[in-house]
Amino acid sequence: MGFIMDGLEAEDYDRAYSDRDLLRRILSYFRPKLGAMVLVAVMIVLFSLTQAAMPLLISEGVDGIEDGTIADVGLRLSAGLLLAGVLGWLFNFVRQWYSAKVTGDVVLRLREDAFDAVLERDLSFYDETPSGRIVSRVTSDTDDFATVVTLTMDLISQVLMVGFIAVLLFVRSVELALLTLLVVPVVVGIALLFRRIARTSTRRAQRSLSRVNATLQETMGGITVAKNFRQERRVYDEFLPINRQSYRVTLRQGFVFSSIFPVLFLVAGLATVALVQIGGTRALGGGLSAGDWYLFLQGVALFWFPLTSIAAFWSQFQQGLSASERVFALIDAPPRVVQTDARPAGEIAGRIEFRGVTFGYEAGNTVLRDFDLVIEAGESVALVGHTGAGKSTLSKLITRFYEFQEGLLTIDGRDIRTLDLPGYRRRIGAVPQVPFLFSGTVADNIRYPRPEAGDDEVLAAATAVGGGDWIDALADGLRTDVGEYGRALSMGQRQLVALARLLIQDPAIVVLDEATASVDPLTEAQIQEGLDRVLTDRTSIVIAHRLSTIEHVDRIIVLDHGRIVEEGDHATLLARGGHYCQVYNTYFRHQSPDYRPGSGFVSVTGSASGSGSGSGSA
Repeated sequence: MGFIMDGLEAEDYDRAYSDRDLLRRILSYFRPKLGAMVLVAVMIVLFSLTQAAMPLLISEGVDGIEDGTIADVGLRLSAGLLLAGVLGWLFNFVRQWYSAKVTGDVVLRLREDAFDAVLERDLSFYDETPSGRIVSRVTSDTDDFATVVTLTMDLISQVLMVGFIAVLLFVRSVELALLTLLVVPVVVGIALLFRRIARTSTRRAQRSLSRVNATLQETMGGITVAKNFRQERRVYDEFLPINRQSYRVTLRQGFVFSSIFPVLFLVAGLATVALVQIGGTRALGGGLSAGDWYLFLQGVALFWFPLTSIAAFWSQFQQGLSASERVFALIDAPPRVVQTDARPAGEIAGRIEFRGVTFGYEAGNTVLRDFDLVIEAGESVALVGHTGAGKSTLSKLITRFYEFQEGLLTIDGRDIRTLDLPGYRRRIGAVPQVPFLFSGTVADNIRYPRPEAGDDEVLAAATAVGGGDWIDALADGLRTDVGEYGRALSMGQRQLVALARLLIQDPAIVVLDEATASVDPLTEAQIQEGLDRVLTDRTSIVIAHRLSTIEHVDRIIVLDHGRIVEEGDHATLLARGGHYCQVYNTYFRHQSPDYRPGSGFVSVTGSASGSGSGSGSA
């Protein structure tokens, strides 16, 4: 069975941490819980003492039987065993209670840090990383991190137990104790051998699980498309190899972890056989009392279990270390968008200037090169062009979702890289091509940019978009539940909610990617009215898909492969008969009220021409 499979590669932001670095980082999460950890440590010591006391008391009873004094010490030994058992249970209960509390608090903090890191990542991070894999790190890997905490607690207990038992063995028989300790290096060597294998197999198992999660996430997101095209079988067939890969990798991980204990117990069993033989011979020869021999055998049994547990710990510990490594890699992922200063954004008029800007999503794939553009404060600009012309790229740079490589981008004459980013983004309103709505009511989604906005403000914003007539079409008005991703609303209604949400925010700069989805004429008119309201007295950059929008903006920028090839108003550009005419014939001509099928294209002179065709999508 081969285990080198596609899809289990590390993410670009993954990094390898040494065990020392990981442990130091993990301990930093425990430091605030020092008091509880001390209490747990005390309980572990007391519990270990009670466990070590039991074979000692029983050995006294065996010696009492041998020398005939059992009647004198029997009651005392019984009481001692009962007390040791009760105290052991009590100490272990307190230890487990506080261990669970510490573990829960540490995992809670780690998950909060991981989620905070997810929110801080740039959009380019989400372009490159499937969301299911991110979810896996925040949920599954933080749960696996708890393994480190639990195993660490157990390790402390087992180490103390081994220490107490070792002292007890040396007190009873130095020779047999030394013989017992000879096995320790063998057990440790086996554990270290398994350690590297366990770390590798665990890391691959976690990656395979994140791949399964990513596939499930994508399937749920696109389930409507899959059902529309009756591709459920194809989706299932694509999931099968990913799920089976996860099965094989997880099976190998299970094989690794299930192998170490049998090997360790085999070594411990062989050592026990030797000790029974040697100790029994000494007991028969009078060199060791029956009670001491029993105590030694019980001590050895107690010694082997924690010793093998400590040895196995290093293999099992790798699962937690691998999980913490993946979570810390997510937290430590370097930002792509880097601010050189954090000057308050203050009031923004909205003048935007690109000066010699060069940008590419990937190295060697330049989208903009030495790009220049000035958008005056309060000006409305429509970006048009074929797919890949650079329209969305400009909007992403203005919203500071991506980092440009060269040049200067200024807002009101200030370098965008020197502004306080959260403050700047509060002054920018962005509406994507497919408006996203969160679960909740329509009112909840409208007030999303300003949670403190009152019901009257929400109603005013909703009414200002399209005259508010669309609200009456909702089942429960503004209290209508939008469903997951807003699926309970039509696309047109989602766009109207997004525009109302923008009005509540009251941004200085609006970046709008118009939706291409077809809507009925009434909704189209309502959306256009809403756009007119939103764009008034604001700097606006619109990636235009509607003729009604480009006809009313102050300036149209025609882009082609990252270059401005034409600019002007609609009538001027149409009369010029250049590149804009090609774009118009491809995307906008059929939206004109004067359009008649078969009427031909607008030519250079503005007359109808029956030749030529365009392709692509806005």
